[in-house]
Amino acid sequence: MGKLKILLVDDEPDFVELIGIRIIEWGYDFLKAFNGREAIETVKNKKPDIIILDYVMPMMDGVSILKEIRKFNDGVPVIMFTNYPDMKTMANTKKLGISAFIPKLSVYPDVLTSLKATLEMIEKKLKKKEGAV
Repeated sequence: MGKLKILLVDDEPDFVELIGIRIIEWGYDFLKAFNGREAIETVKNKKPDIIILDYVMPMMDGVSILKEIRKFNDGVPVIMFTNYPDMKTMANTKKLGISAFIPKLSVYPDVLTSLKATLEMIEKKLKKKEGAV
């Protein structure tokens, strides 16, 4: 398994660039999309190993984007960023195969620590699955 490709989907360019720098520093390939259409096309064409989705975005929210992605890719792990984590949101999205919810309250240090730990956990699962094939 080579470098994992991580797709970050968020409508805030500054946030995308900041998180992207960290993802690259952690040794992953970084892909980005700023809206649902770009995200769906990137998943189809670049086949990321992990998707990080913002829950709240204009026009098409993270859940709507993920529902579209699940129509053609039901296995890619997904991490959902949200400013408003609540039990109802999490319960309604469990069936979509979301690996983790990370509160998007501040960029340093909690969000980055949580994101890195989650990416490492998913990477281990992917490597284990690949070894079992």
